[in-house]
Amino acid sequence: MELILWRHAEAEDGLNDLARELTSKGHKQAEKMAAWLKPRLPDNTHVLVSPAKRAQQTASSLTKDFTTEDTVTTGASVQSVLKAANWPHAEGAVLIVGHQPTLGAVAAHLLAGQNTSWSIKKGSIWWLSSQHQNDGMEASLRLVMTVDML
Repeated sequence: MELILWRHAEAEDGLNDLARELTSKGHKQAEKMAAWLKPRLPDNTHVLVSPAKRAQQTASSLTKDFTTEDTVTTGASVQSVLKAANWPHAEGAVLIVGHQPTLGAVAAHLLAGQNTSWSIKKGSIWWLSSQHQNDGMEASLRLVMTVDML
């Protein structure tokens, strides 16, 4: 299984967290990453997106064919994100468009077994794969791509 974690692009400040929209810079970041992702995503990629406006806008730069998933919203737990993605048993690839610190916590949990959150920059992706190792499944990091690297 492939698990791609995509942090939403730069968003405006605001008190209503779920209604915050992307800035003009954020729209450019999302479009740039989407252009890079499109030719690289497996055909059977399932896209799960936080209901927050900024995550919806980020995902919309890639595709209109995504599922809004409440369990990957702001403040979601590592376990709720992994359950939504059906890690490590989903067929193909799952792309999650979400938030910090949750996405960083998912990466830290899967890659190092740590109960912490690693920093994932706005608009960036972390691409992980599940692999059979010894008597179980392990995650490996395939790549990290930031917008400023594109």
